[in-house]
Amino acid sequence: MESPVTFAPDSLVLNRKLPLWYQVSQSLRASILGRRPHESLRLPTESDLAEHYGVSVLTMRQALKELEEEGLISRHRRRGTFIEPTAQRGAPVRLLGSVDAIVAQQSGERTTLLGQAETGPVPGELAEFFPDTETVVSYRRLRADGGSGEPTNWAENAVRPELAARIDTADLERWPMTKVLRDVVGVRISRITDTVEARLADPETARLLRVPLLSPILHYTGVTYDEDGRVVDVARIHYRGDRFSFSVTVEAAR
Repeated sequence: MESPVTFAPDSLVLNRKLPLWYQVSQSLRASILGRRPHESLRLPTESDLAEHYGVSVLTMRQALKELEEEGLISRHRRRGTFIEPTAQRGAPVRLLGSVDAIVAQQSGERTTLLGQAETGPVPGELAEFFPDTETVVSYRRLRADGGSGEPTNWAENAVRPELAARIDTADLERWPMTKVLRDVVGVRISRITDTVEARLADPETARLLRVPLLSPILHYTGVTYDEDGRVVDVARIHYRGDRFSFSVTVEAAR
């Protein structure tokens, strides 16, 4: 009898200075929230997951308990552990602002392109934003303080190919992507949805920002829509946690 197909979580490099169950739960949580619609809802067994992450079964059990309490998974005796089909992040608070505010927030630092623009398949975690295209063009940039030269954040942008064909990469060393799309390419931007989360620095972020592995960072995701409601750009920016804070003022309606 063939074993049932199970969901394959991402790999994880453990930091022995942090609670193992927490690292495992957060890694598995990210894998679940980033899963493709066609992937299996069945998780591997506790022992298989423990072997995958390199932890004990007791540690794995504690991590799964955390995800079960959050409502991301359900556990059934003799049947196994399953991802809840409706599993999703908690509903974010909606805040309104201007595109110019976004441009100003991303401006004023020295920017260096990290390699050439690359065309490739839409990453799984971005599939929901680009349902009508198979490829995107990716840009990677490192921003540094204009005075000290110390790296402050690095950005990844996924842009529709037909728009990327009209982007001069030299402009991306002068201006934020939002400004280039609006003022150079001519995209009529209708809105940008921002999400800011606290995360731990992965190896790439730690290297680029010169911070210890798994140190706190602020992870910003900006999804830009045109006037037809299509996503034209998804920006993911990794900010040094010791250099940035985000402040939001909410005014009551008059």
